[in-house]
Amino acid sequence: MQFPSNLPVIYLNTLEHEGVGYIRLWHKPNPFIVKRLKEAAWIKYSKTYKCFVMHHRPQSMEMTFAHFQGLAKVSTQYLYRPKRLKPSKLVPVLAGGRQGEPLGKLPDMPVVKLQPMLVEENRTMISVTFRYSQQVYETLKYSRLATWQREQKCFAIPEGGQHIQQLAEELEGVGWLWLSQELVVRDVVLLRRLWEQTYVKGTGYITCPIDYLEKLFLLNYSMNTIRTYHSLLLRFLNSHKDSGIEQVRAFTEEDINQYHRQMVQAGAYSCSFINQSINAVKFYFQRVLGRHEVQLNNVERPEKPERLPTVLSKEEVKKILSATDNLKHRCMLQLLYAGGLRIGEVINLKLTDVKSDRNLLLIRGGKGKKDRTTVLSQKLLENLRVYYKEYSPKEWLFEGQFGGQYTSDSLRNVFQACRKKAGVKTNATPHTLRHSFATHLLEQGTDLRYIQTLLGHRSSKTTEVYTHVTTYALDKIVSPLDNL
Repeated sequence: MQFPSNLPVIYLNTLEHEGVGYIRLWHKPNPFIVKRLKEAAWIKYSKTYKCFVMHHRPQSMEMTFAHFQGLAKVSTQYLYRPKRLKPSKLVPVLAGGRQGEPLGKLPDMPVVKLQPMLVEENRTMISVTFRYSQQVYETLKYSRLATWQREQKCFAIPEGGQHIQQLAEELEGVGWLWLSQELVVRDVVLLRRLWEQTYVKGTGYITCPIDYLEKLFLLNYSMNTIRTYHSLLLRFLNSHKDSGIEQVRAFTEEDINQYHRQMVQAGAYSCSFINQSINAVKFYFQRVLGRHEVQLNNVERPEKPERLPTVLSKEEVKKILSATDNLKHRCMLQLLYAGGLRIGEVINLKLTDVKSDRNLLLIRGGKGKKDRTTVLSQKLLENLRVYYKEYSPKEWLFEGQFGGQYTSDSLRNVFQACRKKAGVKTNATPHTLRHSFATHLLEQGTDLRYIQTLLGHRSSKTTEVYTHVTTYALDKIVSPLDNL
């Protein structure tokens, strides 16, 4: 139906009040329209919304159309518009040209797991296992290296880095190699190949320099740090692959600064991630290339936000520790809390590290390669004795289902399963039990210096963060609101 262009327009909008649907009527100021609206018995003026409203019913709309026929146009163009929902999180407006993008990954391929195993005459070989894949099976069947072990019912290769390197060459494009934590690899060429096997290596791809990895090993950096530095330097080099490796080696301090400045502006990376990237690139230029004239101490580092650690209440800890009937799992979780251990420190414990006669746990090679001792709970000691009789571990205090060292991923899965089963809603991780240990000790009145020693912190400032999350003495403070 065509309306004369000179007629005033009344627009209809949906309106919801206390769960009831209404229609809001709005228009440009016009005394005649207001007069006609007041004459309509089914339309009322709302003082709350400061407009005329009517019930959202077909009869109301039909009467409104008839009431204004030939006098005004009643438009429904805004009545049936979908709701515009807002996202629950903030949406950052990012600068263009993001730096430090992760390298492209190849399509998923079968994972081939390598683990040490004993064969006849106590010889050590490396087992090769995988979820069935015809292509992987055919490759191993006709391999010049892998042999079928009848008793163990799996393929195996001789131990040694050169044999793993040869297997990687045979399986290239067929499967990815995964090494168990019992295989301690010091061959940097092999490690580089394994760490970069999933990346798309297009035109101009720059691999991580071998002398970079060799220097990290020579200075006894931890394997976690070496792998982190490798991935971050790889990002840096391949972000400038169009320039070529020779030009990258000649970069100035400002070139490196610009790379990290754009990462900050992108808003997609944490301050810790950017600081690690600065350290990895700085190590390459100063310690490997010997470019000491590039004073990377002046690189602009983003200030790290001071976030408080997540802490569980004693009741929540009790629920999590009681959520499993598996004795081994319960002992591992109790160790995290009872001694304030990190997850890696739990799985690295050996039988000889439990000093029951002195009520101590010996932590060897903790973070920063530091040894320390921590308290051994009597309740935990009783559970460990029962565990030892039932499981009879050989070397490691906690061993996997088929022997060897327990894995950190398995322990994380155990913790999350127990947390969900216990109904604890706090977004916690195994490390949260360490934070809870320190906080609960502080609330019991334990001196901060002793807590620092038990946790293995180099600086007391690291330990002081727990004074901000403890409820110790807060119950004695009365809010001024309560005295009004």
